[in-house]
Amino acid sequence: MSESKTKNVFVEGPISSEFIGQSIAKHQSKTSIGAHNIFLGQVRADEIEGNVVSAIEYTAYEDMANEKFHEIREATFAKFNLTCMHIYHSLGIVKTGEICLFVFVSSSRRKVVFEALEYVVEEIKAKAPVFGKEIFEDETHQWKVNK
Repeated sequence: MSESKTKNVFVEGPISSEFIGQSIAKHQSKTSIGAHNIFLGQVRADEIEGNVVSAIEYTAYEDMANEKFHEIREATFAKFNLTCMHIYHSLGIVKTGEICLFVFVSSSRRKVVFEALEYVVEEIKAKAPVFGKEIFEDETHQWKVNK
């Protein structure tokens, strides 16, 4: 069920496995749910022109970004029969191998969660005003281009 209130999706630093596990555990009491699907975005050690990424520093104009995440969330609820959805995105420095995006969708049926999760992640990548600065092992940096 959708909530109309805009939520703060941002977490300072990487999203911990404990946080992810606790989020999943909280849904065990919701017995109308038959399926969950989770997307975990992890920082890669990409090699770009001979430089290897060691971290990404995420920034956003938080009010604007939270409003865009809210719009994406509401559009997803309008399009798919979801029971609930949670979106969390890192701000600050996230090292390679750490989680920077956690999207969790639930529904009574499995097919819905597969379709909804792909939709919401693609919408986030295309529309959310979150910016990443790739930090290389040699401490140089550049703005990340979403692919």
